[in-house]
Amino acid sequence: MTTNHDAGSAHADLAEYVARWVELFNARDRAALDGLYEADAVVVPRPGYPVTGAERAAALADFMGLGVPMKAALRQAYIANDIALLVIEWSLTGTGPDGREIDMGGTATDVARRGADGQWRYVIDNPSGVAT
Repeated sequence: MTTNHDAGSAHADLAEYVARWVELFNARDRAALDGLYEADAVVVPRPGYPVTGAERAAALADFMGLGVPMKAALRQAYIANDIALLVIEWSLTGTGPDGREIDMGGTATDVARRGADGQWRYVIDNPSGVAT
């Protein structure tokens, strides 16, 4: 179930945003995926190690390089004006390019901001959520 404290079209937009992120990730479209982030956005590829800029792009490329499809669903969205806290359940399951089985997943806690153009973009992408 998804919770939304701003019961308008913003919640549906955020669910579509998450679905679009997954679509681009699975298509391995790094350039388009990067467009779903603010220029100075932070990605936390592993707990306690936030990265931005070129390191952010490299972390996302490494994640895509696992070569297995992602599934993700928006579980909760809390919206205050143009800022949203997203709680997302995700998983990566399959056989990687090296033949190794991959089975990982978690509950992401992410922050997105709606720009002047009406589009949501990640400010913080934290796939591990509160995991340490």
